[in-house]
Amino acid sequence: MRIVVDTNVVFSAILNSNSRISKIILQPRTKLNFYSTDHLIQEINDHKEKLRKLTTFSEKELNRAIQLITDRIRFINVSIIPKVSYEKAESLASDIDEDDIEFIALVDHIKGRLWTGDKELRHGLEMKKWTRFITTDELFEIIIMKK
Repeated sequence: MRIVVDTNVVFSAILNSNSRISKIILQPRTKLNFYSTDHLIQEINDHKEKLRKLTTFSEKELNRAIQLITDRIRFINVSIIPKVSYEKAESLASDIDEDDIEFIALVDHIKGRLWTGDKELRHGLEMKKWTRFITTDELFEIIIMKK
């Protein structure tokens, strides 16, 4: 299953290594394939100091946590996403949150599902009949059933 992870999911995994989110991403033998755009790396770098303060990690520990999480994600350069997928995502999300357009375009391109904790984004897209989401609970259930 192809899962596009957005920024808030990855930040949650970094902030709490014992959370369900971390356990899902770090599960070693799973058929879940995680994807994101290069924008996520930029967001992590932009907020690294805030993440460090929130975790009380040393810089070395934070870098290790980031590496563990990001190593499980395939990063896609947005330039390879077809224009039609990007335009579709833009029409869906530009009035909700422009920062999420790339993630939605990637979902369309890889025919995946979006894993987000952004309730405003989810509500706004559902109002437009876009429902290609997957929740943390659904993913956790998939992992539990695989064991």
